[in-house]
Amino acid sequence: MSVTLKATNENLPPNVIRQLAKELKNLDESPPEGINVIVNDDDFTTIFADIEGPAGTPYEYGVFRMKLLLSHDFPQSPPKGFFLTKIFHPNIATSGEICVNTLKKDWNPGLGLRHVLLVVRCLLIEPFPESALNEQAGKMLLENYEEYARHARLYTGIHALKPKNKSKTGAISESTTALNVDKSSTASSENTPSMPPAVSTSTASRAFGTNLQDQNPTASDPAVGAAAARKKDGPMACKIPVDKKKMDARKKSLKRL
Repeated sequence: MSVTLKATNENLPPNVIRQLAKELKNLDESPPEGINVIVNDDDFTTIFADIEGPAGTPYEYGVFRMKLLLSHDFPQSPPKGFFLTKIFHPNIATSGEICVNTLKKDWNPGLGLRHVLLVVRCLLIEPFPESALNEQAGKMLLENYEEYARHARLYTGIHALKPKNKSKTGAISESTTALNVDKSSTASSENTPSMPPAVSTSTASRAFGTNLQDQNPTASDPAVGAAAARKKDGPMACKIPVDKKKMDARKKSLKRL
């Protein structure tokens, strides 16, 4: 992908186009884990991204395409986010609209696209059914997780694209860091009616300067704990007894010799 300054969209000021070009170039050269940004050099107002379903979630082994729509007053106003791939998720409406505080009341012009994309991906790791746009998914998640996971896996199998390369099992740390930034504001808005995408709080030092790769999630983070548990119970855990049996069999063969 070549990120240049060819984009000449009257809806965006030249300084915003230059800043977006820098940020998109950075996303291309150092992409967040599980996120692939697709750029049209001639129009920065619509940015597409492919999100890999995080390991250990019902969205694993699926790739979900989404888009961010930038308004004429971006970055003063947040982008609007939509999933183009059908997905069964409490915070994603059947129309694809994404409900997350980062794109609503907590928007900060200094957050940047990297932060937004990481927060969206981390919604797949830890949904927030209390502020659901898809009421069926939210209710199911609260009442019967297994049934919710079955529905989500079904949607993933039918609608999601297949990843070219499987994600690393431990590839959610960067996303969970973004979740830590957005999670506290979600808890404070549990009793607020759901609204369409609008705004996320974070203390960024400079406009579009937030880089979550330099942050590390804590061991107490629920999503990280869940990921660790999934790793423990995942495929690697199954290899240990198998290898031990093989070793025992080899030892017996050697004794016979």
